[in-house]
Amino acid sequence: MKDFVRDDRLLSLCGLNCGLCSMHLGDYCPGCGGGAGNQSCAIAKCSMQRGVTYCFECESFPCATYDGIDEFDSFITHRHQLKDLRKAQEIGIDAYQKGQAEKVACLSFLLINYNDGRKKSFFCVAVNLLDLGEIKAVIEVLTQETAQRELTLKEKAALAQRLFEEVASQHGISLKLRKKPRKSNESKESKTEE
Repeated sequence: MKDFVRDDRLLSLCGLNCGLCSMHLGDYCPGCGGGAGNQSCAIAKCSMQRGVTYCFECESFPCATYDGIDEFDSFITHRHQLKDLRKAQEIGIDAYQKGQAEKVACLSFLLINYNDGRKKSFFCVAVNLLDLGEIKAVIEVLTQETAQRELTLKEKAALAQRLFEEVASQHGISLKLRKKPRKSNESKESKTEE
């Protein structure tokens, strides 16, 4: 989007953790306000009009735009958008970014050492939704387990997935993206008949 530029590439203005996004990591998206490649965004237009860097700086936060915003995911989880913005507002953006930088480092470690070519999105969702302490604890177990026995990359990836899913299930968290259901052909056909 033209003229929409931001310095912060880890946290979008609406609360998405761009630094933990598979599209951003794959250089398919420059991140919120990263220049060329940014899609048109109503929230970005609003922030430019109001002169805010993060939605929580707006006197109307959270506005009607946030109604149901976390119901479905895109290529990144939307489940913690509002929660993460409130956390950044509460502890300050510098403290929030410090934690995010640690999560980015954990994600990088997982992708380098435990990704069998099929776990990138899974690790992005896991690191995004779980607390930093839990992520570090899983990495510690992974490191110990893989040091004690020789595992193939596929086995290491499966172990990592199992450990993250165990931690997530303790909190009732699903580590799968929640895609918006597509309209069925029947509903499309009935609309055209009306």
